[in-house]
Amino acid sequence: MDISVLKLFVDVVRQGSFAGVARDRDLDPSSVSRAIASLEKELDLRLLQRTTRQLSLTEAGKTYFERIEPLIEELQQASDIAADVSGQPKGQLRVTASVSFGLKCIVPLLPQFEQQYPDLTVDLVLTDAVVDLLTDRIDIAIRLGLLQDSTLIAQQLMRTHYRVCASPDYLKQSPPIAIPQDIADHNCLRFPLAGFQAQWLFKDAQGTLTEVPVQGKMMISNGIALQQCAIAKMGLALLPNWLINEDLRSGKLVDVLPEYEVTGTDFSTAAWLVYPSRCYVPLKLRVFIEFLKQRVPNLVAT
Repeated sequence: MDISVLKLFVDVVRQGSFAGVARDRDLDPSSVSRAIASLEKELDLRLLQRTTRQLSLTEAGKTYFERIEPLIEELQQASDIAADVSGQPKGQLRVTASVSFGLKCIVPLLPQFEQQYPDLTVDLVLTDAVVDLLTDRIDIAIRLGLLQDSTLIAQQLMRTHYRVCASPDYLKQSPPIAIPQDIADHNCLRFPLAGFQAQWLFKDAQGTLTEVPVQGKMMISNGIALQQCAIAKMGLALLPNWLINEDLRSGKLVDVLPEYEVTGTDFSTAAWLVYPSRCYVPLKLRVFIEFLKQRVPNLVAT
């Protein structure tokens, strides 16, 4: 039995789509469909129920998938172990991160990573959607904030924190800001995420919390776009340190309440390296994790 066809079957079930698997593998969707049909013919079983809208497993297909999936994972692990014997990382590494974090903190490091590991191919998926690592065959994700999925392995890449900032020109033409409550009178550039679009939370040196409602004309779903609008003197923005440290040093942006901690949801925020739970972590993934842990915090700080 062709192992590659079994891998296709597992991917099709995970994604629920011939087209999605074909797109990921750069194949014609009809070739994926034919491969699954060939597998069904060989087994003399109907594995998938096909409709115009979705794919679903038959009872036989469900039983077959549950037995095949862990075997495919074992085969992949065996391949990883064998490939790692040479001591030289190689193969494809599929990585995902948010658009803003990826552009700011990952993309600038790619030339150095490529030079250091020439036998590795990186497939970087930048998206603000929280992708399913198994379904999308992701080796590692960089995620921000609180983690939700406890089935994944997570390592902290770095602590993060937020600042309320604005351009010097905006502050010159706007009411002064001395305490958190003053921002209620300002145009705030808001992010469409719970805790970031309706109110911001401040904590002073004594630990006293102040929740301030915010309002503004702009709701923007991308951090870099928010940063650029703040620089363009359009209002106040609540932005992470990894995105604005350079702007604060250069004077393009000003931290309007530096003596306060501020957040939209939680004061203990971080960037996390997240990957599927496996008994064996491939060498290609281990070197990428160490590379990011050594360089991303320094990149943000400089």
